[in-house]
Amino acid sequence: MAAALGQPANDLEAVVTTDLGTFRFAFAPEKAPKHVEHFLTLARQGFYDGSAFHRVVSYGIIQGGDPLLKDAKTPRKLWGSGGLNQLAGEFSDLKHERGVVSTVSIPGKADSDGAQFFVCISPQPPLDGKFSAFGRVNEGMDVVEKISQSPAAADGFAEKPVRILKVTIEKKKVEPFVSATPDELRRTVTVKTTLGTIKIKMEPDWAPNHVRNFLMLTATGWFNGTAFHRMVKDFVVQGGMGNTRPNGAAHPADRWVRTLKGEFSGEVKHVRGIVSMARADDPDSASTSFFLMLGPAPHLDGKYSAFGRIVEGMEVLDAFEKEAVDGESPRRRLEIVEAVIDPQ
Repeated sequence: MAAALGQPANDLEAVVTTDLGTFRFAFAPEKAPKHVEHFLTLARQGFYDGSAFHRVVSYGIIQGGDPLLKDAKTPRKLWGSGGLNQLAGEFSDLKHERGVVSTVSIPGKADSDGAQFFVCISPQPPLDGKFSAFGRVNEGMDVVEKISQSPAAADGFAEKPVRILKVTIEKKKVEPFVSATPDELRRTVTVKTTLGTIKIKMEPDWAPNHVRNFLMLTATGWFNGTAFHRMVKDFVVQGGMGNTRPNGAAHPADRWVRTLKGEFSGEVKHVRGIVSMARADDPDSASTSFFLMLGPAPHLDGKYSAFGRIVEGMEVLDAFEKEAVDGESPRRRLEIVEAVIDPQ
């Protein structure tokens, strides 16, 4: 739903719809307030609709927003020359890192910023302090990458510009369960797998932030289509990694995926039916991958963040243990078909 005028820029995000997909970016008004205001005004007027990304550097940057590109007959030599000389520069400490959105200016000419903008796919440190960065992509970086891979000619322009179908301004998405109370986290999740359905009761008294994270991933559908990639008889079956999605596809909720500080309780025992979070050597490195306990493992107690218990479907664990494996990898694909939060 389009945002009303007057909302703080920090509460808004731009939705950029192209013929290769959609990405979204949040604004940084504390870094470049006039540039943010300018972009918001133009986007609400439909200024960008029908323009294009005309310059691409594979996994480097994409550049667009030139109004001249709305006319398919505009000579190629004029691409990138429109919509400039509108703003003075606003340089800040916002680095041109992956996902950062910044403003195009005329080389060698001060205060020549305007409507055109570019998005960094990889870090561009030579641009820091020389261009006015004003936002950061928070969803759809896979689309930005795809745009950057469009065939380009020797002059750096895309052989075929990627059309910006429209740019709209919407209220920033709110992360599910981010401010939920412990009582609001006392939910049950139904997980439909290739081998049957289990119900997991959340235990926020054990690990509230891990419960919050699991419920967010469930509510957004992030787990759906991911696979159980590891299985060790009498020990664990593990799943919940995004790269196990078909073709390693990105997901809109990737914007909220983060590492979590460990929440370890020596009182919670890792026994059959307990659900706990996988992590690397760093105790604060858990993010999305979780495991179902197939048997007692006291060496995990107090070192891994248990956050739930299976309350229905224990027979599904038996089915997992009957599956053939190569080492610790299931021989066939075993998926989380769908995970949903049960009604209260």
